[in-house]
Amino acid sequence: MKRFYFLLFVSIFLLIGCGNTNEQSSNSFDEITSQPWSEIEEAADGTTVRLYMWGGDEGINQYLDEWAIPHLKEKYNITLERVPMDTVKILQKLQTEKKANKQDGTIDIIWINGENFKNAKKNNLLAGSFTDKLPNFNKYYQTDDPALTTDFGTPVEGMEAPWGKVQFVFHYDESKIDEPPASFAQLQEWIKSHPGKFTYPNATDFTGNAFLRHVLYAKADQPSDIYNEPLDEEAISGTANKMWGYLNNIEPDLWRSGEHYPNSLTELDKLYSQGEVWMTMGYNEARAESLIEQGVFPETTKSFVMEPGSIGNTHFLSIPFNSPNVKGALTTINYLLSPEAQLAKYKPNYWGENTPISLEKLSEEMRKKFKAVDRGDSVISQQKLEESFLPESEAAYVEWMEEQWFNEVVQE
Repeated sequence: MKRFYFLLFVSIFLLIGCGNTNEQSSNSFDEITSQPWSEIEEAADGTTVRLYMWGGDEGINQYLDEWAIPHLKEKYNITLERVPMDTVKILQKLQTEKKANKQDGTIDIIWINGENFKNAKKNNLLAGSFTDKLPNFNKYYQTDDPALTTDFGTPVEGMEAPWGKVQFVFHYDESKIDEPPASFAQLQEWIKSHPGKFTYPNATDFTGNAFLRHVLYAKADQPSDIYNEPLDEEAISGTANKMWGYLNNIEPDLWRSGEHYPNSLTELDKLYSQGEVWMTMGYNEARAESLIEQGVFPETTKSFVMEPGSIGNTHFLSIPFNSPNVKGALTTINYLLSPEAQLAKYKPNYWGENTPISLEKLSEEMRKKFKAVDRGDSVISQQKLEESFLPESEAAYVEWMEEQWFNEVVQE
C-alpha cells in the first residue's frame, strides 16, 4: 500500500510539474516583452540570433551578409546567422517541433508573409504579439496603416513586424523590345508575335502565383471585386473562366510551348539573363539594379507595369513559438526596422526595395538621405508605382490558384 501511495504522489507531482512547465512556456514570451526595453537589449548582448529566410536573391543575401550582420555585431555584439530555407519548409520544421512539444528550437526569427503567416498563426507556430514593444516601430512607422496591420487579409495583431514593402513589376530588355505591352491584351498579342520569348513560373512559386493573380484582377470587372472580397469560388467562376481561358490561349506560344514552366523565379531570371526569354518579373520594383550591377541582367534592362495595375504588399519578420533567444530576436528586429537599416536596404547597391517606414516621422536629415537615393535607371517612377498600386487579395486566393492551375492549365 505504501508503494501505491508513493507512486500516486510521484504521478501527481509529475503532472503538476508538467503543467507548470507548459504554463511557464506559454507565459515566458509575455514575461519577456513586459520587461523594460533596456533590459531586453542588455540581455541580447553577446548572443547569437538565427534568422531563417528564403535565400534565393543574391542582392538580399548581400544586404544581410555585408551590411546588417556586421552592423548588428558592432552596435549590439549580436551574431546574426542567416539560414537559407524555403518558408514552407521552415513552417514544416516548426510544425514538427510543435507536435513533439519541443520548447527550445533553433529558429529565432522568420521572414514571412501571406499564406505562410496565415498558416503559422492558425497553427500557433508564432510566439505572440510583440510590435508594441519595439521602439523603432512605434516611433517611425504608421502603426495603424492597413498595409501593416493586415497581411493578405489576415490581421497581424502585433505578431509580425514590417521589414519591407514591394510592388510587382515586369522587366524587359529594351535592346530587344521597343515598347513593352501596356495591358494583358497587348501582352497576349506580343507573345503570339514572339513565340518562345515569354513564360512565367508555375503556380506554386510565389512570383508565378502573383502573375496569375494579376491576370485574375485584369479579367474581373474591377480589381476590387477580387481584393475586397473573400474567396467565393462560385461568385468568381465567370472571372476565373476568363483567366483560365487567357492562360490556355497563350500557352502554345510560351517558352518550350508551355510544356515546361520554370519552377522558380531564379529559373526564370536565368532564362532572361541568357536571352532565351525577353521578359522576367517579380516583387520589388528595384530588384534588377543589383543584378545589372553584377552583370547578371543586361544593362538595357528596364521595368514596366500593365493595366489594371501592380500588386503590392508588405513582408514581415516574426518570432517562432520556441525561439531560444527571444531577447536577441527582439533587439535584432528592432534594429532591422531602424531608419539606418531601412536606408541601407533602400539603396540599390544591395537590396534596393521600398521601405514601410513613414518618411514624415523621420528627422529632416534622415528624410533628405532617403530622398537623395538614386534607385537606378531600371526603376519606374515612384509616382507611377503609387498610381498603379493594387492591394493583395486574401491568402485563400493563393492556395486556390495553386490547386486549380494544374488542372485548368497544365492538364488541358
